[in-house]
Amino acid sequence: MSSVPRLEDLGDLDGKSVLLRADFNVPIADGEITDDLRIRAALPTIRWLLEQGASVTACTHLGRPKGAPDPAYSVEPVRARLAELVPGVELLDNLRFDPGETANDPAFVARLIEGHDAYVNDAFGASHRAHASIVGPPKHLPSAAGRLLHREVEVLGGLRDNPRRPFVGIMGGSKVSDKLAVIEALLESVDSLIVGGGMCFTFLKAKGHSIGASLCEDDMVETCARLLDQPKPIHLPYDITALGPGGKLFEPEAGGEVRQMGANLPDGWMGVDIGPGSAAQFGDVIHEAGTVLWNGPMGVFEDPRFGGGTGAVARAMADTKAFTVVGGGDSAAAAKQFGVEKDMDHVSTGGGASLELIEKGDLPGLEALRGAPNNG
Repeated sequence: MSSVPRLEDLGDLDGKSVLLRADFNVPIADGEITDDLRIRAALPTIRWLLEQGASVTACTHLGRPKGAPDPAYSVEPVRARLAELVPGVELLDNLRFDPGETANDPAFVARLIEGHDAYVNDAFGASHRAHASIVGPPKHLPSAAGRLLHREVEVLGGLRDNPRRPFVGIMGGSKVSDKLAVIEALLESVDSLIVGGGMCFTFLKAKGHSIGASLCEDDMVETCARLLDQPKPIHLPYDITALGPGGKLFEPEAGGEVRQMGANLPDGWMGVDIGPGSAAQFGDVIHEAGTVLWNGPMGVFEDPRFGGGTGAVARAMADTKAFTVVGGGDSAAAAKQFGVEKDMDHVSTGGGASLELIEKGDLPGLEALRGAPNNG
């Protein structure tokens, strides 16, 4: 993976104006930020730029407004928190208030970069999108990756190119179809793959198991059979935590029995987590690894009745001596919920971006930076 320009490649920044594309797409409830991690993650880059004597104007998207100003997606709470953490940094309005952002409109790019001498992309979580603020500025300004973006590329690129072995991938989540390309890419570099979550039932069906009322993509069964046929081991659960007929997720009072079962489920029973035996076996694989990449929960962990498998994997990740990488999204939320996020070597800030980088080895945002005028 060829390198992108770093902050040090921008030259003398004293008295210069820098446009910083950050990812401040933080959760907000009742006008209050509930988790400011993404703002704090950009601070090393911002502080370095300020120390060099630059003035910094940040920009971000927030939520999904429809290309027009919408008070529900105001960046005002972000602006207030940013002013507390690093006074003097300006924050532009939500980029997606302008339809030119998602359309990658050159006229919007021109307005965005006006008055700026350099550009820094520290928005890893948005760098898989060819939006104006991501791919436009490097065509015109000296540009660089911020500290956060650079670390993501270093870690995730290292997984593709030179992982410490054995390299174990853990895939969860609901659908095989959502992650098929990533699974295929991973099978080229991992030594073994653990599969849990809703997607495991399509694999189990491909092995001839009865899966009751569990989530299954029937049109992916043949694909799963093909994947199981390739030489790399794919570890599937051999016991399941299942919810009986009449039961509802997140509604214990609705009834429905919760029971530990083997890999075959009766009609009407829905698999909602890996069982304790599988969780222990997966833990053993994780403990023997040199590198572990985790993307996707093992079950519906947000429902306390079905968090056992995901919690066990999270704790095994925390205890192993392997280099541990959490691929953003639901896995990062799970690591936080089970109190182990600080025990991970790297928690990615971009779910979709991290998967695309692992799958394709590049992102539109990185390609744009490599083409910048200062990256001769």
